[in-house]
This record gives sequence, C-alpha cells and structure tokens, in this order.
Amino acid sequence: MTHHENPDRNALTAPLATSTRRTLLVAAALAAAAFSVASPALAEGTARDTAAEAARADIQKTLGFVPQFFLRFPALALPGAWDEMKSLQLNPHTALPGRTKELLGLAVSAQIPCRYCIYAHTAFARLNGASDEELGEAVAMAAMTRHWSTYLNGIQTDEAKFRAEIAKIVASVKQAAAGHAPAPKAIVVVDGQTALQEATQTLGYVPEFLRKFPDGARAGAWRQFRDVQLNPHSALGGKDKELMGLGVAAQIPCRFCVIAHTEFARLNGATDAEINEAIAMASLTRDLSTLLNGMQVDEPQFRKDIDRIVKGATAAAKQPATAAR
Repeated sequence: MTHHENPDRNALTAPLATSTRRTLLVAAALAAAAFSVASPALAEGTARDTAAEAARADIQKTLGFVPQFFLRFPALALPGAWDEMKSLQLNPHTALPGRTKELLGLAVSAQIPCRYCIYAHTAFARLNGASDEELGEAVAMAAMTRHWSTYLNGIQTDEAKFRAEIAKIVASVKQAAAGHAPAPKAIVVVDGQTALQEATQTLGYVPEFLRKFPDGARAGAWRQFRDVQLNPHSALGGKDKELMGLGVAAQIPCRFCVIAHTEFARLNGATDAEINEAIAMASLTRDLSTLLNGMQVDEPQFRKDIDRIVKGATAAAKQPATAAR
C-alpha cells in the first residue's frame, strides 16, 4: 500500500464498485433484450415504409403524379389498395371492359353514397366512352336494387321459395326466347291489377313479392322495373344492367338480390369471370370509399386530382395517333 491509499476508503468503495459493475451488466442485458425485441418491429416498419414508397413510385409512373388522396392512405393499406386498383379497375385486359367497370363503380357509389367515388367513377366512365344516358341508367339500376332489397328483406321473404320463383322466371324467359310462348298482347298499366297482368305476360310468372306489393303503388314499381331493368332497348345492355345490380346487391348485402341478379346476368350471357369481376369492383369501390371518407380527404383537391388523371389519360390516348401521322 502506498502512502496515498486510504484503506478505509478502499474498504467502503469496493462494494460500491462491485454493485456498479452489476448494475451496468444488468442494464446492458436489458438493452440487448430490448434491442432484440425492437429489431423485428424496426425491420417491419422499414419494410412497410419501403412498400409504401414503392407503391407511390409506381403510382407516379402510372398516373404521372401521386394524387393527394393516396398520400392520405395509411402506409400499411396503400400498397395492396393500389395494386388491386391497378390490376382490376385500371387493367384494360380484364373480362369486363373499362366502361362497364366504371359504370358499376358509379352504381355502387351512388347508393353508399360516396361523393368522392361518384365524381371519380363518373369521370372515368366518360373517359371510357359512357354517355349521359348510360350514366343515368347505371344510377337507376342501383336505385331499383336498393328499392327491391328493402322490400324483400322487410317482408321477410322465404329464401328457398324465392330461389324457386327466380328459377321459374328464368325457365319461362328461356322458353319465350326459343319461340315457345304466345305473342304478347298490349296491356296498358294503370293500376295494380293491370301491372300483375303485364308482369305475368312478361315474366311468365308473378313472384310472391310483387303480388304482396301494395296494390296502389304496384303500377309505378312495376313500370320502373319494366322500363329500366327489363327494357331491351335501353342504352345499357341487359348483361351490364344485371351485373350492376349484382354489384350493388353484393355490398348491401341482399341475398335475395344477389340470387336474382346472378341468375339474370347468366341469362343475359354473363360468364363466371364477368360475375366475379363485377363483385370485385363493388368491393373495391366500398374499400376505397371507406378510406377516402374515413381519412377525410380534401374533396376540392380530390376533384382536381381526378381531373388531372383524366386529362393525362386523354393526352396519353392521343399519342399513338399523333405519332402515326
């Protein structure tokens, strides 16, 4: 021991030094444990941010800019939402053409209702060649689907009986199309009874829900159904109208309407792929509507972004023609 050392002090500080070392070791162990727990979370966060950045980069490449509503989407939701939108709604090689998909999106949007989606699908439908008459009929099909869904569910329709009645109507229409039905007679619908008479002649059978409908209102309800959904001379073809009805029915949801519109769509020549895409477009519209409304996206800016997308797509469509001159 040197003359500088104090044995009493060394005796007092030795336990403290040992305790300090133990504290440091415990702290280091805890830090290591915390890092091992945090590392997956950090890695997951990095992967999430990277995926969102990649989605935004692809949006920029596809649309020419990143609309502000995409910037408002949660980072976890953006990559999948964009990928689905791009591969279904914006894909020119799907079973359904762009015009039908956008009109279907409009039909669903109108009865949610979603102001964002109505504006976007109207603009995109026009971009795909839809006329004002077709836009109106798409909305009318949505309205009628909600109308009959409300009534069918409200009167507690028996599903098994309803399925049988729809099958009977389909068989009757097929028989008429094959030329095995008498020529129709002109019936002027002025009340509930004449509505039933024309329905019997048109469908071959009057389903229970139409017979139960209030007599005083049945004429108007039948005429709307006849003039929009059953009209072979409307702007929209029968297949498109039934697929729009199916899309709306699927997301209400209304089992009765899903059953009817699926069978009527097939009767009008719809394939399983077209039916599946109609339902997928309806679900995508509800998905994006929920995000847009829930995130309280700025509506004036949203409209500007949609207009910019349409302007860019219109300009891009003219490029090949310009290059060919």
